[in-house]
Amino acid sequence: MKIAIGGDHAGFDYKKIILNWMQGQNFETADFGPYSTDSFDYPDSVHPLCDAIEKGEYRFGILICGSGNGVCMTANKHQGIRAGLAWDLEVVKLIRLHNDANVICIPARFVSEETALEFVKTFLTTEFEGGRHGRRVGKIACA
Repeated sequence: MKIAIGGDHAGFDYKKIILNWMQGQNFETADFGPYSTDSFDYPDSVHPLCDAIEKGEYRFGILICGSGNGVCMTANKHQGIRAGLAWDLEVVKLIRLHNDANVICIPARFVSEETALEFVKTFLTTEFEGGRHGRRVGKIACA
């Protein structure tokens, strides 16, 4: 499975941990930045990552910033992206089960590194339920 990851400087340390875990699981990964803890504007990572998902180059995206909100709002500007903000494991399950999210947004300042990694594992292993949820997901995009 091909997975893209990005965010901003507040998510840099978490990104390294998650990226290391994914590579250890033999996922094919792409790092869209940042590449240090220096100040970094999250849209510069989010837009290229989302473009790549919309083109079919990656199956899922993982975005990490301080609150998770900036990356989530930016990602959801893309018509082919369904980004969900993760703050609880049950929410992570539901954004996959019911919303077929293809991007998870993690708030690094509000969850532990261990919790963030558990969110990623759950996100990547939870399948979309389809059915009535498929009908609803089909109505999300404006285009």
